Amino acid sequence: MSRTVALAAVTFALAAAPAAADDYAAVARNIIASGQYGSAPPPPGAEEQALMYDALTPLFDQVTNDDLMTKFKSAGFGVGPDGPARPEPLPRAGVTVVRDRFNVPHITGRSRDDVTWAMGWLLQQDRGLLLAQARDAAKLAALDAPNVYAFGLVINLRQYKPTPEVDRIIERNGLRALREAGAAGRAVLHDVDVYLQGINARLRAEGSTARPWRRADVFAANAVIGEIFGEGGGDEARRSQFLSALRREYGTARGNRMFEDFTSFDDRDAPTTMTRTFRYGTENLDGPGNVVLDAGSFKPTGPRGLASAANVPQWASNFLLVSGRRSATGHPLFVAGPQIGYTYPGLTLEADISWPGGQARGATAPGFAGNILIGRGQDYAWSLTSAGSDVVDTYVETLCGGSRTKYRYKGRCRTMGRVDAGTVTGFGRIAYRTTVHGPVTGYAKVNGRTVAISRKRASFGQDILWQLGFRDLTTGKVRSKGTFRAAMASSPFTFNVGYADDQDIAMYSAGRLPVRPRSVDPRLPVKGTGEYEWRGFLAQSRRPYQANPPSGALVNWNNRPAPGWGAADDNWSYGATQRVRMLDEGLARRGVHDLASVTGAMNAAATQDLRSVALTPVIEKLLRAHPAGATPRASRMLELLVAWRAAGSSRLDREPDGVMDAGPGPAIWDAFYPRLWAAAMPVKGLQDFVGTNSGPASGFTGGGFWYLEKDLGRLTGTRWKSPFKERYCGGGDAARCAAAVWKALDAVPGDPDALRADANAERIAFRPGLLPTTIRYTNRPSGIQQVISFGGGRR
Repeated sequence: MSRTVALAAVTFALAAAPAAADDYAAVARNIIASGQYGSAPPPPGAEEQALMYDALTPLFDQVTNDDLMTKFKSAGFGVGPDGPARPEPLPRAGVTVVRDRFNVPHITGRSRDDVTWAMGWLLQQDRGLLLAQARDAAKLAALDAPNVYAFGLVINLRQYKPTPEVDRIIERNGLRALREAGAAGRAVLHDVDVYLQGINARLRAEGSTARPWRRADVFAANAVIGEIFGEGGGDEARRSQFLSALRREYGTARGNRMFEDFTSFDDRDAPTTMTRTFRYGTENLDGPGNVVLDAGSFKPTGPRGLASAANVPQWASNFLLVSGRRSATGHPLFVAGPQIGYTYPGLTLEADISWPGGQARGATAPGFAGNILIGRGQDYAWSLTSAGSDVVDTYVETLCGGSRTKYRYKGRCRTMGRVDAGTVTGFGRIAYRTTVHGPVTGYAKVNGRTVAISRKRASFGQDILWQLGFRDLTTGKVRSKGTFRAAMASSPFTFNVGYADDQDIAMYSAGRLPVRPRSVDPRLPVKGTGEYEWRGFLAQSRRPYQANPPSGALVNWNNRPAPGWGAADDNWSYGATQRVRMLDEGLARRGVHDLASVTGAMNAAATQDLRSVALTPVIEKLLRAHPAGATPRASRMLELLVAWRAAGSSRLDREPDGVMDAGPGPAIWDAFYPRLWAAAMPVKGLQDFVGTNSGPASGFTGGGFWYLEKDLGRLTGTRWKSPFKERYCGGGDAARCAAAVWKALDAVPGDPDALRADANAERIAFRPGLLPTTIRYTNRPSGIQQVISFGGGRR
């Protein structure tokens, strides 16, 4: 009987399938480290993609075209070489699913609705465990519930029960946004409703007792992705207290200068993806719309322990786009993907979808109603990195008459709203106040007087509009770099989007970016009395965009998108040193590339230690010029660091035998860095904002090493475009600084030549532990990585 069912399914597939769309890809490969499976316990083969992914890591930059065929799987349309095909009947006429050997579904529908319905069915089938845990927690992201990191509830398996009010708020906001989007919004809402039918049909087929999915669940699924990857700013309260502390410790003038140094708002030495200048934000510490909170005065509302565990944004995704003039084939090369961590079940899953007039393939995610998040069409591909541009502001509300629930806005006292959002098991009730600006996140003092602090997010209530651009990309409406830019202009979230077809490469930095009055410094809280509100949103023409740059490449690793682009208040890492430097240097080694060499540049950077790459030459130059404080041990430490840098600065463990191949170098830098920081950057509290971990655990985004390169570089003769206003190491005296650095190096414990770094401690495990497989440390795309080039296109 099973053979009869299978034969019937194949016969139906052949009868129902439309003519296959033309595929213009010359090469199309991809990999998702977590794979397609999502059940527990993991079935046989669940780790297959993880092992392929891991097999690329030890190749460093020596990647060949054959490696692309064995370390990645096909991203072509249809099952292709990844057979055998396994039909999977669905209870809907007009749609078929065939699984390949990686369990990837190839969905063929007689209409787009058929495909959208099937994507809902398959989401519940392949990610039912994830949905059960994340469905309600995501709603806290849609609400902007204060001091709650919604995704943290998901990965830490916290149970949250919302009130009925929560769904009403989310659905009301989402429907309003879709109505205002006109015909495009109505099309997305239709997709959402069809998608829900598929999810709920699968729940019924499973005999599940879970509540049927509703629109609010889909809207919230988009919101939580925005919370993790698509917003920047909102940390002005904490950072203004730091400014208060600097002024108190060093005096107002010097404290202001130090604040300017640390914020790196418009550092002209920061690497940028584009060469064109786009300006956003103006520094104005003396602006009348600013408020500086008293140091240590902010007290958050709500249960403790539910905020994000990390104070430093750990955005992590990259793309390397090479134009046709630097390509061996004359056509652009596209190596790109999101870094979203390693979980099982994965946060993304793959789909290959086809219907009359449409064909797309790539990673999708919960909430993507019939759409591909990152993937490819017939003749173009796209990917994302988090931009972190400033879409969230903090407002200081003046309280009325000693009340904590009445505030002054536009000349009159108003009563705060109240939201009862439900309970988190073990933490209690999530209930909070709101003002015209948004949720009240806490209370603080300004010159000793109590004020309320509220949070305003430009994308609030707009989360579902994120689907507009992906609908255009998925359905083939995008046909050029210009239509690509127009499609992504609707994104409420802040992302850098990379694009390539057979002729062009392009990047667009999207987001609903508020225009602030010049009387406000975007790094500080804003007076909430009504005079300093946003002046609309940045026009599409003023957001960073560039196609086919003179360099022949567009490379982004969450670095500054363009010259002139101001850093968000929660991002103090737009300094002179950023990890994109390793990708740029990898591409610069060759004038002309193929897909293998571009993949090699990405793969090499994924195991390099940025501290070794960027800081070792500065440290060596400083210490060689001032040898007075050297000891034999410290001198040997320096020699080993220089040798590691010359050998490539990699943390690889190729065998793997649990020990990094590079010898002492990685272990020395790991122990040396915190001592170097203490010696060279003696500013109390700064690491609260940039993190204490400068190494692999931060993805080389934390620890403040960019400050060290700029400050120590000045002492060794580097001329910066944006030099620091203050001197830090040794008070600006090179000899004193060198003596402190020598002492820090000498304080690294152990025999220099015997030191080794434990590679097993850095092996990657899939959270929360359902998949026992671990893989070597690597710092590269995990949600999906595409390796694609097109030889032609629709004309």
